[in-house]
Amino acid sequence: MSSLPLRKLLVDTDPGGDDAIALLWLQSLVRQGLAELVAVTTAQGNVNGSRTFTSACQLLQLGGCAGVEVARAVADPPGILPDARHIHGADGMGDLSATLPASRRDWQTAPSADDTIIDALTQSPGEITVVGLAPLSNLAAAEAKRPGILKLAKEVVLMLGAFERQGNVTPLAEFNAAYDPQAAQSVLESGANLVVLPLDVTQELIFRRQTAREMRSRAPESAIAVFVDRLCEFMTETALRYRETAGIEGFLVHDAVTVAYLFYPETLKFRRAEVRIETEGRYSAGYTFIDRRHGAKLQANAFVGCEVNRQQLLAILRDDLQQLIA
Repeated sequence: MSSLPLRKLLVDTDPGGDDAIALLWLQSLVRQGLAELVAVTTAQGNVNGSRTFTSACQLLQLGGCAGVEVARAVADPPGILPDARHIHGADGMGDLSATLPASRRDWQTAPSADDTIIDALTQSPGEITVVGLAPLSNLAAAEAKRPGILKLAKEVVLMLGAFERQGNVTPLAEFNAAYDPQAAQSVLESGANLVVLPLDVTQELIFRRQTAREMRSRAPESAIAVFVDRLCEFMTETALRYRETAGIEGFLVHDAVTVAYLFYPETLKFRRAEVRIETEGRYSAGYTFIDRRHGAKLQANAFVGCEVNRQQLLAILRDDLQQLIA
């Protein structure tokens, strides 16, 4: 058992192939005694809110954390984007949900995500890290209902935005930012202790098809290994179709970078910056930007990931997933 302090986490997610990998990685760290999942809140994004709730429940059951509280999305945002089922499948998980343990929870009677966030942070101020893998509708709703609530988080770690890279849903915007720009603006202006991990680092992280095959070959009877292999197969086909990986067989595990920051920060480099977002532009809504000019950054509101050691990070991810499978 590790002597490192236990990290308490509340994860906001919209599974999502990359969300699935991140959630399994976190559950490996729970098993290793490094993390405690306080709650998982689900958002509309990659697919609709009821589906992301069910998927999160299934992933927690698969990974051994079935007892963790799961909350349903707040009312769907007036999104300017369609969902991402063309990337992640109709169920958000490569159309593999029927192969996973059935969800034992009722979406309609589940607690609301904003209330779950408020309750958790109020009960344990300064102790819980909020990890945002989805559009920020739930976090913004909590902040609107209880102004200042996000300041009670130890950190708010977000997979969000693009600065030196093009967007992945428009030429300027990353999906989580573009799906609900007003929510992102609310969180960026909340005064919370923010860490922003953009496409600048996540687009380096290709989980290779061969890695998934090797994991399954070592444990062919493992439900987790089989799921990861089949998910990678589906997502690789999508990635190649949309030319996301420059012909490399694998898929981008954007959300995994949040886990790396929390537990393996040596794999990343950061800058301190003021992150802003365009909320109204006809062509630029969701565009995130920082001031790159030389000069004092007196209004900085976040640490922003700018470099990643992809080989080291992906090797750690592989090894930790292997521990969950073993």
